[in-house]
Amino acid sequence: MKPHILIVEDEDAIAQTLTYALTTDGFETQHVRMLGEARQALQEKRARLVVLDVGLPDGSGFDLCREIRSGKHGDAALPILMLTARSEELDRIVGLELGADDYVAKPFSPREVSLRVKTILRRAASDAGEKRDAGSTFQLDRDAQRICFAGEWLTLARREYLLLKTLLERPGRICSRELLLDMVWGHDAESGDRTVDTHVKTIRAKLKAIRSDLDPIETHRGMGYSISPKFT
Repeated sequence: MKPHILIVEDEDAIAQTLTYALTTDGFETQHVRMLGEARQALQEKRARLVVLDVGLPDGSGFDLCREIRSGKHGDAALPILMLTARSEELDRIVGLELGADDYVAKPFSPREVSLRVKTILRRAASDAGEKRDAGSTFQLDRDAQRICFAGEWLTLARREYLLLKTLLERPGRICSRELLLDMVWGHDAESGDRTVDTHVKTIRAKLKAIRSDLDPIETHRGMGYSISPKFT
């Protein structure tokens, strides 16, 4: 689906040039002239970005920017590109302090606006990816002997905790079954390779229950197990 861009601009001539530039570059657009119409549009269809004029007949675009950032209209991180006929530094500062992603003063080139829209969306996608990655990492609390994964504390048996802890303390290193046996079970004569494999399987199931799209424990056939540094 084409990214949906909401244009909030009361001057039809400006809105038409923006619509042409954005649709030419592969975006789907919707144009409204009033703050009330913009609020309704945000409730009816999810926009990927809002091009928002500051001076509107029924109020200030700053108000809508503030509402979006408060989460009133759904996604509080919805990208916002503000337009204004005013070039004073104070107006730019106010818009950015309220959370606008970028600011363009009139008159402007519609192609430049389209380019800025693409840049903002790329940055938003990158930021979202970084947040997902950050949410998928482990946190090891040695004092409390617990481990957090993707923002949730795992429910682990003692030896499950020790096994996962051993892997996390050696990111990227292949830990042999012998090493894991020594670190986790010590001199327990009844333990063997199958014990390690069984515990790894159980831990994986608990991780999958939280993030089914991730499998941070890597199996190295005939060698052992490891966890990639990107998860630690």
